[in-house]
Amino acid sequence: MLIGYARVSTKDQNLERQIDELSKANCEKIFQEKISGTKKNRPEFDRMMDQLRPGDVVIVSEITRISRSTKDLVDIVETFKQNGVELKSLKESWLDTTSAHGKLLFTIFAGLAEFERDITVERVKSGLEAARARGRVGGKPKADPKIVAKALKMYDSNAYKVSEITEITGLSKKTIYNYLEERKKEEGNIKGGNKYDEQSK
Repeated sequence: MLIGYARVSTKDQNLERQIDELSKANCEKIFQEKISGTKKNRPEFDRMMDQLRPGDVVIVSEITRISRSTKDLVDIVETFKQNGVELKSLKESWLDTTSAHGKLLFTIFAGLAEFERDITVERVKSGLEAARARGRVGGKPKADPKIVAKALKMYDSNAYKVSEITEITGLSKKTIYNYLEERKKEEGNIKGGNKYDEQSK
């Protein structure tokens, strides 16, 4: 069965264009969602996942509609593969696991993504070692601004779990969440003194 998945980030945005494209692609069923792609819990996406059966093909207008990051896309395709489900993007012709050519291209893409991630980790570790080599004496050491900035960037990318960020940067979970809360306060996006929801990551 051809199954479509359409998503926009806000309730004010329109799904019609995506639905039209998915309908032209002969999708028999289309799941529609109005929620930010950065949200981990996407009800319609989860409902679609529960209903997928071996042999089904999920079609999206473009990959940004279904994945939050490169790592997320790779994980989704791997989950589909384990359940005998394929994925196809109408915009990105290279993303079509229904064909041998598409599977090959995605394998190359996934390999490059993993390589890029490993390089990023290696650079962060090297930077940390250099910072530690310079050393700090007396009192409780303050987190290096560059390391904090890197940790926040890794968090925002949605490509790393907090546990991975702490392992790579050496920062504690508490420190990372404190900086996240501090950043949100500076941006004026929170009211009162609400604590950052640690369960959101």
